[in-house]
Amino acid sequence: MRTVEEHRDRLLALVRPSPGVTRRLLESRGLALAAPARAALDLPGFDNSAMDGYAVRVADTRGASPQSPVSLPVVDDVAAGDTRAHTLPPGVAMRIMTGAPLPVGAEGIVPVEDTDGGVETVALTAAPEHGRHVRRRGEDVRAGEELVGTGTLLTPGVIALLAAAGVAEVDVHPRPRVAVFSTGDELVPLGVTPGFGQIVDSNQVMLAELVRAAGADLVHCGTLPDEAEAVRRVLSEPPGQPDLVLTSGGVSMGAHDTVKEVLTGLGTVDFVKVAMRPGMPQGAGTVGGVPIVTLPGNPVSSFVSFHVFVLPMIRLLAGRAADSDTVEVVAGADWPSADGKVEFTRVRVEGGEALPARGQGSHMLGALASANALAVVPADTAYVRSGDTLAAVSLLGLEHPR
Repeated sequence: MRTVEEHRDRLLALVRPSPGVTRRLLESRGLALAAPARAALDLPGFDNSAMDGYAVRVADTRGASPQSPVSLPVVDDVAAGDTRAHTLPPGVAMRIMTGAPLPVGAEGIVPVEDTDGGVETVALTAAPEHGRHVRRRGEDVRAGEELVGTGTLLTPGVIALLAAAGVAEVDVHPRPRVAVFSTGDELVPLGVTPGFGQIVDSNQVMLAELVRAAGADLVHCGTLPDEAEAVRRVLSEPPGQPDLVLTSGGVSMGAHDTVKEVLTGLGTVDFVKVAMRPGMPQGAGTVGGVPIVTLPGNPVSSFVSFHVFVLPMIRLLAGRAADSDTVEVVAGADWPSADGKVEFTRVRVEGGEALPARGQGSHMLGALASANALAVVPADTAYVRSGDTLAAVSLLGLEHPR
């Protein structure tokens, strides 16, 4: 029996980051950089004012104070977006707005709060130091400077930095392409009322949404019958040119576990037991060079297995770190665990406290709707006690539990 870590390492060895492609920056949110991004422009691009106020020469304001204001003529206004080249002569001031270009000859800014706000003549009650409230060209970023490195996720904040520095295109890893198949003659599509002995194919819907929430492209989603030749035909050449194929069901010890029957002799797929609950029966390998992961058919087992094994694979394909998002929580109640196996308990975390959701069976979906994390109970723990500290895996599509 494999440990969770051993099986995770086996799966991660099946994938590598997709080759980088050049994309427009505005089409790249959520992707990871395949190469460092460098500034095309200085930032700021010119000396400018950090305050609304008055541009002055320092010598002209010497001695200014509330008790002894210094008055200067105001000879011009400089607004943000002003493209004129201004020169400040000695003995005068220019009214200036935040972000406006600094006039040649100006040495500092007196904030409007330290003046009487005059339009034709201004009384200054403070004398600025040289360079006070001035943003110098390139003080934030220099053209050619590396802004962010390979693997950086393009979040709105990162995109804002790159846009300000004139970066219009970036080299990124494309979204991984994933195909999803559920298996079983008992399955009917969502929207069809199941007959006796049939169930709605919720696994297909669940895995499709998990794939999208993980930042991958769902290139195919379908159901396979319990018929060996049909399964072999589809999985030998999966539609959509996927980077990764996921199946659910047919991997245990049943007489009609067709996926296991077909894939055992196809490609490099092997089937193992993993010391975890839920999700013990697992399979993985390649068929025709395409990685395939076979998940258990029980919905909760499939859901947990996706977070523990598949999500790191998708992140690696996307050029990101494979680590799952985890937080530290404190058990808010006692509950039994699976001694000798790592147990992933569906929990609700609030204020750092984790309480198990009702119904922990591998077929019971109700607990998933109320859970926001999976508490990771170590294999050597037979009973969780209130106050125990545990790691918890954040669930996709939800805010991180706190």
